[in-house]
Amino acid sequence: MAKDNSVLRIAGTDIKPGERKTLEFPVPSLYTHTQLEMPVQVIRGKKPGPTLFVSGAIHGDEINGVEIIRRVLNQKSLSRLRGALVAIPVVNIFGFINQSRYLPDRRDLNRSFPGSDSGSLAARIAHIFLDDVVSHCTHGIDLHTAAIHRENFPHIRAVLDDEETERMAKAFGSPVILASEIIEGSLRKAVEEKGINIIVYEAGEALRFNEMAIRAGVRGVMSVMRELGMLPPPKVSRKQPFTEVAMSSTWVRAPQSGIVRLIKPLGSWVKENEVLGVVADPFGDDEKQALAPFDGVVIGKTNLPLVNEGEALFHIAKVKSRSTANRIEEFQQVLDPSLDATEPADPPVA
Repeated sequence: MAKDNSVLRIAGTDIKPGERKTLEFPVPSLYTHTQLEMPVQVIRGKKPGPTLFVSGAIHGDEINGVEIIRRVLNQKSLSRLRGALVAIPVVNIFGFINQSRYLPDRRDLNRSFPGSDSGSLAARIAHIFLDDVVSHCTHGIDLHTAAIHRENFPHIRAVLDDEETERMAKAFGSPVILASEIIEGSLRKAVEEKGINIIVYEAGEALRFNEMAIRAGVRGVMSVMRELGMLPPPKVSRKQPFTEVAMSSTWVRAPQSGIVRLIKPLGSWVKENEVLGVVADPFGDDEKQALAPFDGVVIGKTNLPLVNEGEALFHIAKVKSRSTANRIEEFQQVLDPSLDATEPADPPVA
């Protein structure tokens, strides 16, 4: 954490207290000789505090995070910021341009950390991003969606054996926190090894804007900043939302190849052995049911009705409490753009 009146260096640029700078951070060029830059905006408060990075589009087709960061940067309350906010809306600039999850070398950037300065393209970008941007921060929020043809219900993924990370996860305010294992090669793994606290927000679908997911993301990022003391509390005190912690989850897979009829929507609370969907051939013969393996919440599902045997259909977070359903319903009602009584500052994204 930078001390008051000291210099914060991000991507090779010094940011002094009270400054706001947009940086064009060079990454490897295209083979056409065209230079590419990773956009980074840094807002430094006049008073000391944590340095929080918020990153989007590490997977280049996961674009909800780009809109979340844009809206966060337009919040008027940032004029009273303590510490610094480091916003990186598009980390995987190559994938973003090509509307692809991956880099041109077909590697997954979020499996390439900590990277190296002499490895693959993915390794080099991971190394640059980690060393020149992330390592200068104290906390982080990484914004994701589901992969192509899948959709996630808004939830947080975090390792909850650290008090500061748990505090961030609960402050975000999503109805479900998934206490997930850290994947080798992920940004989360590399960041935690540096002693930086990080949570991952999952919501929506690749290459699609989801207004509810975006609103939940903006609200969550701002709530975390307030919890960390980076922003003053809201003028109207809000009840701290109760979040259910799921210690495990599993994917329910297609029992056979065919066309799936999805019965349970995202956010549904389901009981063990409840029917989630039905898979049949185009004639409707030989139908087989996909059943919930335990009580829980549907936090992910496929959006493609054409499936092969063994393909993932529903992602279920293990939750015992039936009252979770009521909290999810309240969460959806608050954020549903169709229920707006007045025109919002940011209208629903089509």
